[in-house]
Amino acid sequence: MTSSNPEMIFASERRSAFSLASIYSFRMLGLFMILPVFSLYAHGLEGVTPTMIGLAIGIYGLAQAILQIPFGMLSDRVGRKPIITLGLVIFIIGSVVAAIATHAHSIVGIIIGRALQGGGAVGSAVLALAADLTREEHRLKVMAIIGTTIGVSFSVAMIAGPLLNSWIGLSGIFWLIAVLGLAGIGVLYLWVPTPKHSRLHRDTQAVPAQFKEVLYDTQLLRLNLGIFTMHLVLTALFVALPVALRDVAGLPAAHHWYVYLPVMAVGFFSMIPFIIIAEKKRRMKQIFAGAIAVLALANLSLFEFHGSLSAIVIALWLFFAAFNLLEATLPSLISKMAPPQSKGTAMGIYSSSQFLGIFVGGWAGGWMFQHHSYSGVFLFCAGMTFLWLLAALTMRNPRYLSTFLLNVGDIDRAKAQALGVELAQIPGVAEAVVIPEDRVAYLKVDNKVVDKEALYAYSVATPD
Repeated sequence: MTSSNPEMIFASERRSAFSLASIYSFRMLGLFMILPVFSLYAHGLEGVTPTMIGLAIGIYGLAQAILQIPFGMLSDRVGRKPIITLGLVIFIIGSVVAAIATHAHSIVGIIIGRALQGGGAVGSAVLALAADLTREEHRLKVMAIIGTTIGVSFSVAMIAGPLLNSWIGLSGIFWLIAVLGLAGIGVLYLWVPTPKHSRLHRDTQAVPAQFKEVLYDTQLLRLNLGIFTMHLVLTALFVALPVALRDVAGLPAAHHWYVYLPVMAVGFFSMIPFIIIAEKKRRMKQIFAGAIAVLALANLSLFEFHGSLSAIVIALWLFFAAFNLLEATLPSLISKMAPPQSKGTAMGIYSSSQFLGIFVGGWAGGWMFQHHSYSGVFLFCAGMTFLWLLAALTMRNPRYLSTFLLNVGDIDRAKAQALGVELAQIPGVAEAVVIPEDRVAYLKVDNKVVDKEALYAYSVATPD
């Protein structure tokens, strides 16, 4: 079989990756930007409670958790761009509702607006469109570009939120978020190519028939618990932390970015050596468990020393160094542990667990703040992280394998089975599953030893 330049990424694939990444980033910026500022604003509303504040912060996660997989599946039937457009319109409506409710000082209206923002759950449809527009051999590169936007968007939002709040206020931020949603629709139709064919991609999309297998996998369940806990802790933390910075540590709200900018930057660079050690030296479990322990230590430090600005800065540096490391490591572990033909389903359930954690973290963090003040929130976060550490310590050492996809063209079931056996004989290939209806071979390979030239020999050109 011959390949159409399988090792060379096409300009159209780069265009698809960066245009879809921009849509992802616009939306994630909108969801994250209120995190460092909302509790500061909302405590001044008449009749509001900390529990309602936490609910407003986290409610979008519930809508996301419920809708993201169905939206992805619906995009298989009605098309990617219509579903993404629908989701962005819902997101824009939610932003406008929240902006108007902010003017009216209505916490209920803000909660409704935030829920609608989360209802624009287009993440799975965006990834499906990216898969439609890229060849199997370059799918991981494109997904990595899109995935990177989540971390970048979070960092930018943490710094931009306090700055924008001091310039245009919370209502202005919500109006800006609506504009970002409109920009996303513009990018979708002006920059994102339209695929010639759309089909199911098992490496990026959830398959209902695989839910039971994935949900019963105890190793994957540990990772789902991990992303749930990590985002629960993050959301709960920011119900209380901005108020503690202002009212206990004495830092004016307009200056909070003075803290977030350096701790985010230093935290990012601090985690890079550990990522290298985890992957290159194959110490993934040890680094993973160590990062969870540091996360727990950071929360305990906030519990004990949240009256000191310098102590908060050190604790947040530890927190974000560990958080960024775990945010990078968890998807890698999912990829290593999930069956090659079930990776999309595993990632779908993993993402839903993340958003459910955001919802529970907002609600629980608000409740703890209402009944036990700052100390209760920080101790709760430390306790949840410690429970996660206990689960992580029982995790198996991962196999250091990566997903590798090959387009094998039209093939019947008997030939697909024979091809799977043949591919499994290539050095460095640990698993090979060929699904004829997908026209794809799903492989797990050891990148240190696999002969990629031998694999590419089985790749065929994607038809127009």
